[in-house]
Amino acid sequence: VQLQASGGGLVQPGGSLRLSCAASGSVFRINVMGWYRQVPEKSRELVALITDAGTRYGDFVKGRFTISRDKAKNTAYLQMNSLKPEDAAVYYCVAALSIPVLQTTPPYWGQGTLVTVSS
Repeated sequence: VQLQASGGGLVQPGGSLRLSCAASGSVFRINVMGWYRQVPEKSRELVALITDAGTRYGDFVKGRFTISRDKAKNTAYLQMNSLKPEDAAVYYCVAALSIPVLQTTPPYWGQGTLVTVSS
């Protein structure tokens, strides 16, 4: 499975960005897609996940982000609104067979896309 992330960039506080993650290859291995993020000297933290059963968000999201998925295109999207400076990070697309698998074995990772929130 290959994951291609896009959509990062520079945005002002309060602004919006939409990230995309396109999966290719053995996509039948994927039932969950999502995003983690990482800042220097900290471990990756969950941003959002989506499965057929629903969605899961990191506690910090607080209704500001929405994850969606176009299964026909094997693509997941992360709409980020009301961005704050503390949202600045490298955002990594992730995919796995299931959430339990994601939590216990190395999932598929895309390359990171940098999000900068600054005036």
